[in-house]
Amino acid sequence: VQLQASGGGLVQVGESLRLSCAASGLTFSRYTMGWFRQAPGKEREFVAAIKWGGSSIAYADSVKGRFAISRDNAKNTVNLQMNSLNAEDTAVYYCAAGQRIIVSSMRMDQAYDYWGQGTLVTVSS
Repeated sequence: VQLQASGGGLVQVGESLRLSCAASGLTFSRYTMGWFRQAPGKEREFVAAIKWGGSSIAYADSVKGRFAISRDNAKNTVNLQMNSLNAEDTAVYYCAAGQRIIVSSMRMDQAYDYWGQGTLVTVSS
């Protein structure tokens, strides 16, 4: 299984970025896909997740209303549209895939089976 995250970069406060994660080696449509992030000196934290059919979506309170997660099961990709970025969004962003994740566990990193390598997002003020 491979999860390849891309789209990170350096942006200014208030700007937008779109992250993508391409999955291979798994039956993508059966997996819940999540985005997590880890800022320097901090623990990894949940950002957003979407169930296999898109019926359930969860966001961290810190990104709700600014970020949007979506998936394309035909292309085996999950995207994270990030708007109104601020300095606190600076982190390495990881995509993750998990099977048989119940809604109440979508925010838990230990529920996910596979992880990508991460893409760095830097928001400069």
